[in-house]
Amino acid sequence: MTRSTHTLTLDQGTLDVTVDLHGQQGRPFLLLHGGGGPRTVTPFAGLLAEQRPARVFAPVHPGFDGTSRPDRLTDVTTLAQAYARLLDALDLRDVAVVGNSIGGWIAAELAALGSDRISSVTLVNAVGIQVPGHPIADTFSLTPVELSRLSFHDPSKFRFDPSALTEAQRAVMAANRATLQVYSGPHAMADPTLTDRLAKVTHPTLVAWGASDHVVDADYGRAYAQAIPDAEFRLLEGTGHMPQSETPEQLLPVLWDFADVHATDRPQY
Repeated sequence: MTRSTHTLTLDQGTLDVTVDLHGQQGRPFLLLHGGGGPRTVTPFAGLLAEQRPARVFAPVHPGFDGTSRPDRLTDVTTLAQAYARLLDALDLRDVAVVGNSIGGWIAAELAALGSDRISSVTLVNAVGIQVPGHPIADTFSLTPVELSRLSFHDPSKFRFDPSALTEAQRAVMAANRATLQVYSGPHAMADPTLTDRLAKVTHPTLVAWGASDHVVDADYGRAYAQAIPDAEFRLLEGTGHMPQSETPEQLLPVLWDFADVHATDRPQY
């Protein structure tokens, strides 16, 4: 893995974005992490780059893991605009965008922008829309242990002992949580206007959903797919809110095959 920082120019000013790159050649992926921070996607990014001809660009959302977030950056829409500029700065084309949880929301906003650098979008247990009767769990009111019970098909494999954390780790987790609260906005991890924008998405889109997710249930995922023209919905059995962590061997071929079939470029690796 190599880490770099890119200074992007937005309408609101400049923004520094830290990006971890896994793999040196192959199809470009933009992998967007969820509220748990970069650690929720780093092992999967490495696995994808190792098992497939892929270059995986995994940005750290500003404010997570000790990175800086300017006060003016407070919403997912602006963050998606920043990642569209990042694709420009990296001069990437035929990009498969993949996002989990709030990263899926960012991916959906990025799809709504319509960048011609993107060939496909995969939303993995994404938040971001409002679905009557299917609320998003209020994760900010939960302890880590309670959140684990909602997030995983088998929480026993992901036991979390807060007492084992160092002071530095506690500080990072607190900062990540505060940053997530800023990005989640006033509507509990959703934007009431997003569904209307999704109706105009033209990128091939896959909505992949862990069947055991109790943060956002499968019917919420089905509603997400229905909001996007011609989107596909894929239920992933035996996994929860973060399939990339719980069942990476199940998720990897699903998102790779979707990205591959919708690639506009087919270079010989």
